[in-house]
Order: sequence, then structure tokens, then C-alpha cells
Amino acid sequence: MNVYYQSTRGGGEKVTASKAILMGLAEDGGLFVPDHLPKLDRSLEELAAEDYQECAYDVMKLLLTDYSEEELKECIAKAYDSKFDTPEIAPMAEAEGAYYLELFHGKTIAFKDMALSILPHLMITAARKNKDERTIVILTATSGDTGKAALAGFADVPGTKIIVFYPKDGVSPIQKRQMITQTGSNTCVIGVDGNFDDCQTEVKRIFTDEAENRKLNGNGYRFSSANSINIGRLVPQIVYYVYAYTRLVREGRIKAGDPVNFCVPTGNFGNILAAYYAGQMGIPVHKLICASNSNRVLYDFFTTGTYDRNRRFVLTMSPSMDILVSSNLERLIYHIAGDDAGKNAELMKELSAEGKYSITPEMREKLRIFTGGYASEEDTADAIRSLYEDTGYVIDPHTAVARHVYQQYAKESGDKTPTVIASTASPFKFETSVLRSLGQPAEGDDLALADALSRIANVPVPEAVESLRGAAVRHTKVTDRAGMEREVSAFLGI
Repeated sequence: MNVYYQSTRGGGEKVTASKAILMGLAEDGGLFVPDHLPKLDRSLEELAAEDYQECAYDVMKLLLTDYSEEELKECIAKAYDSKFDTPEIAPMAEAEGAYYLELFHGKTIAFKDMALSILPHLMITAARKNKDERTIVILTATSGDTGKAALAGFADVPGTKIIVFYPKDGVSPIQKRQMITQTGSNTCVIGVDGNFDDCQTEVKRIFTDEAENRKLNGNGYRFSSANSINIGRLVPQIVYYVYAYTRLVREGRIKAGDPVNFCVPTGNFGNILAAYYAGQMGIPVHKLICASNSNRVLYDFFTTGTYDRNRRFVLTMSPSMDILVSSNLERLIYHIAGDDAGKNAELMKELSAEGKYSITPEMREKLRIFTGGYASEEDTADAIRSLYEDTGYVIDPHTAVARHVYQQYAKESGDKTPTVIASTASPFKFETSVLRSLGQPAEGDDLALADALSRIANVPVPEAVESLRGAAVRHTKVTDRAGMEREVSAFLGI
């Protein structure tokens, strides 16, 4: 059965997967969701025998139903190739009885590579399928990782341009260096005086601004998104949860049908939503453990049933989670409201007007699979240090948040279900924070710090960092939120 996509807010007609990927965001400002979630059509044992590329096809074919087998397999082959530094694509490391799903072996050493390696191919194929000859303008806000991964994916891709906005003081030194040295004649990177929520809110506004879209269309352009608001980002993320489960089956660590927990460090909610979708499609999930940092808006939501962004914004050592408006939560709200677009739209209107909303007791009941926790800065640093001292394994701050939250959950609940922790970035992407957490000197040039971390962790400096040595700075623009639309027009020359 074909899967079609509809807006979480009820506007517009159902569209095909390729059309939803091409649009990025629904015309009414809602997010595209599948009209149903199909079940896996291969057994867990059969999936366990597959490599990553084969597993990716067997998952994505169920959701991207208007792509032909040839088209989808070609996109997968181009995405998951030698740009990853391990043939497993997403290997797992066992430490202290938990399984760390390493999602950082791609070109930019963060989990965003898992989806953004394939999104450009899905999007170009979508444009061809829909006979759309306009240049695709990728407009993206980033809290650090999406930006570089999107830039790397779309750089010099014919028929595309990409504009990335990032909070100029809200990303790590390596994250910033990765973005501002990005090559490609079709790339534009701009710092914003503000936080990620400022960037994301304005990008969404520009997306749905009728006058701006008319101007783009008149000049042969169309907007699309590389953020996780794009369903083309979310579908590939489902794959690695299916893959992780079936690796445990393959290695005899669990039997097919045994439940697992997924513990996910979460900011914009896309990564853990992909785990939720994997469960809905047939992966036996016991608990989804939502790990927050000091910006504990999601922890408070799962604890109280009220989402409230009206709070102090905290800059932390896990900047990709420094978010108070978790866009992808809207998709979950839509589902637990019984796929009721009217109810969801009402709550999103409250969020926009008042900065908060509360869900009903019936909706909270449907969240029983979720549990949450949060880690302070001290907790995060301790999680990095103690894991290294006990095992020699070094993790980044986002993964450390998840480790701390999982340990607290396991201690309080007594739950001994096998648990996969999503390890979302290489420690080399946040070397200053990691070195400080380990009690090591962390002052000076960020590339020299990478060498120091390499010696301590006993692993080579990743090519994604090594390649930054001597790389020229190409993007120096900074604007405020009010100037973002103007910068878009200036880059496009319209």
C-alpha cells in the first residue's frame, strides 16, 4: 500500500513522499507525517542478515513508496559508501553493559551524516520525478551539526543552493570552523546574533512567507529544507534503529522479539522520533529514554504534560541540544491526538501565542513508552570522565548526557532491558569540553587540542578535523534575526 504524507495542521492535500521531501515544510506551516506507518515486511532474522545498505532499502521502500526500486537503491548506494570510515556505517561499542550506537563515522563526524548523506540524492530524484526544474534553495537553521552535514551533502550539487544560519556564539569551535571553511560555489553560511530558536523560528517564517515564495518562484527558485522538519531527513534515521536492533540479534546478544530500550540525547526531537517510528513499524521497544541537558523543556513535558518554552535559555557544552522549541515534537503530538490535525493546530497556536500548551490525560496515556531525564553540566562532565576512567572509552558531551540519564533511569527503575545509547557525535567535535571534563588542559588552538585528545583517547584525529588544518575561512557574514530574509535575497541575487 502506498504511503502518502499530510500536514500535522490539516492544510492542503495528501502528497507523495517525493513531493513532501521537495516541499520540506507543508504550506500551512505544519510538518509532513505519513498517513499510516507500515509494518516491516521482512522478519527480524532476515534483516539481521543484511548489511546497512540492504537494511536501508528494506526500511525506506516502505515509506518512500513513489520511488522506484532502482531510484531508491541508487540513492542509497551513493549515500552509504566510502565517505563513511567504517564498512558497518553505524557500528556499536559495548561499555558498562550498554551498547553505544556510533552514528559519527560519516564525513562530518556527527549523526546528521546518516540522513544528510542521502537527502540530496532523494531531493534531486524528487525534483526529476515531479518535473520541477526550479533551482532548489535549501534553507536551514542549525544548532551545530545539521549545518555542516547539509553543507557537505549539497555542496556543488547541480540544481541546488544552500543557505545555513547558525547562532554565532552557540556552537563549538570545531563546529564553527567546519561551517565557515565550507567550499562550494552554491553554499552560504551566516552567523546570527541570537540562539538556535531565533534561527529556526525565522527560517520557518521565511519558508511560509507568501511574498518571499512568489519572489523566489518568479526567479526560478523554490525553498526546501535539510532540517529534520523535512520527512526526507527523518525516514533515513529510522534505518539505524532497525539496524542496531538486528545487529544485536545477529551477534546473539538478544533473541528476535526481545525488547530493547533506546536512550537518545534530544534537542529538536527528530532523532528519538525516528526511534518511535521504528517501534511502530515492528522493532520491539520497551522504553524510549529522552535525555535532555540543562534546557530541560522535554524532560518537563514528559514529567508534567505541559510544554513550556518560557524559561531561561542555557548555553551548555552540548550545544546541539540547546533548544527550547523542539520542532519534531509536533509530529508526536499529532499522533497521540489520534492523528487529529485540528487538535494539534490548536496546541501549536497556543505555543506560538503563549509559549506553552498542555496535553490531555488521554494523550499523556499514549506517552507511556517514553521516559525522560536530564543532565546538568556537572553531570555531563562526570559522565565523560568516569566512563573514560573505567573503560578508556571517550564520548562527546551529547552522548554523555544520554549516559548519565540512562544510568539514573536504570538505578531508579531497576530496568535491566538491553539498552542502545545513540552516540550522536565524535568527541573530536567538542574537544575543548571533553578535555576539560577529563581534567586536561583545554586552552589554545582547537586543532592542537584535537592532537591532545587523540593521544588521550588513543584514536587518530578524524579526517573531518584533520582536513581543517590550513582551510581558508570563506564565510564571515553575521546578521541579526531581522536581517535573515535580506541575506537570503542577497545570496540569491533577487
